[in-house]
Amino acid sequence: MIEKILNFSPLTLALLGTTFTFLATAAGASMVYLMKKDVNPKVQHAFLGFAAGVMIAASVWSLLIPAIEMAEEQGVTGWIPAAGGFVIGGVFLFLLDKILPHLHIDQDKPEGMKSSFKRTTMLVLAVTLHNIPEGMAVGLSFGLAGHINSQPALMSAFALAIGMGIQNFPEGAAISLPLQNEGFSKNKSFVYGALSGIVEPIAGVTGALLVYKVAGIMPWMLAFAAGAMIYVVVEELIPESQAVEHSHAGTIGTMLGFLIMMVLDVALG
Repeated sequence: MIEKILNFSPLTLALLGTTFTFLATAAGASMVYLMKKDVNPKVQHAFLGFAAGVMIAASVWSLLIPAIEMAEEQGVTGWIPAAGGFVIGGVFLFLLDKILPHLHIDQDKPEGMKSSFKRTTMLVLAVTLHNIPEGMAVGLSFGLAGHINSQPALMSAFALAIGMGIQNFPEGAAISLPLQNEGFSKNKSFVYGALSGIVEPIAGVTGALLVYKVAGIMPWMLAFAAGAMIYVVVEELIPESQAVEHSHAGTIGTMLGFLIMMVLDVALG
C-alpha cells in the first residue's frame, strides 16, 4: 500500500495530504449542526492551546529537523537554510498579518489594512491566515516524501497531516459557531467555516510546486513553513489561549497538543 502511494507524483501527494486537513476543518465546522451556540471559554482556550502545541512540535520534528538533515545531505551547513528560512517565514507572516484585513474572535478591533469587509468576512480571514503555513507544511512534507521516494518520510508526512487534522477539527468549529452567533444560518456558518480551510490545499500544492520546479530549496521551504507557524503561535494562539488570568485550560491544551504531535512524528516517522 505504502509503495503504491509513493508512486504518486509529489504534487498529487501534496494535494491528497492537504485535502485531508481541509476535510478535518470542514468536519469541525459541521459541529454547528450539533452544538449549542455558546462554547465554554475554557474549552475554547484549551482548543487554542492544543493548536499551539501541535504547531510548535510540528515545526521542530516535522520541519526544522528534516530541513537541517536535508541541507547537510546536499553538502550545505545545516543551520544556514534552517535559520534563514525560519526568519523569512516569520517575516512573511508578519507582513501578511499587517496587510490582510482580519478580525479575531472575541475582539472588536480588526487588524491589517483598513477595508470595507464585513465583520464575518474578517473573522473567516483570521482563521485563513493560520491555515496558510499549516497547508504549506503538510504539502511540503508529502512533496518531500514523493520527491525522495522514502517510506519513513511518507510516514512522517502522514503523522503531520494527522496532527494538523486533529487541531483543524476544533478550529473549524471555532469559526462556524461564532458565525452563527453573528446571525448567520447554520448552513452559511458551516460553509464559511469549511471554506476557511480551503487555503490549505492551495498553499500546500503551491509550496510543493515551488520545490518541484526549483531544486535545492526544499530545506529553505521547510524552515519557511516552520517560521510562519511559530509566528502564528506566538502572535495569536498562545495569547488567545491565555486571554484570562491563570488559564490552566490553555496551558494544558498546549502541552497535550505538543505531546500528541511529538509522539505521532516519532512513532510514525
